[in-house]
Amino acid sequence: HTFSFVMMGRLWGLAPPKDTNLDPPKDTPFTPEQLSQYSGSDADAPIYVAVKGTVFDVSSKRELYGPGGAYSVFAGKDASRALGKSSTDPQDVVADFSTLDESQLEVLDKWYTFFAERYNIVGKVV
Repeated sequence: HTFSFVMMGRLWGLAPPKDTNLDPPKDTPFTPEQLSQYSGSDADAPIYVAVKGTVFDVSSKRELYGPGGAYSVFAGKDASRALGKSSTDPQDVVADFSTLDESQLEVLDKWYTFFAERYNIVGKVV
């Protein structure tokens, strides 16, 4: 499974970046309400997306996660269930991923790895 994901990831442009210099992870606590303040609606503030409770700074891809971006629905939220379901439906953008089946959990884990290889970890949802 790993081999096929790596190969498909390269075809889809998901190969790990070669020159990403990430900061050491931070463990700043964020309530869901605090996280929602980092949705990209304030052009001067960073954009955060949480995956499995880990908060990532996705500001470097503002065109994707900011207002009007393809993944703006994830901004300022824990998008775990939606990522596992490969969904951009706002109803799926919730932290609770307990209803995901095994294959969806594998997809979620791959998304977590994708984010962890590209974006700084700035905290945890509490």
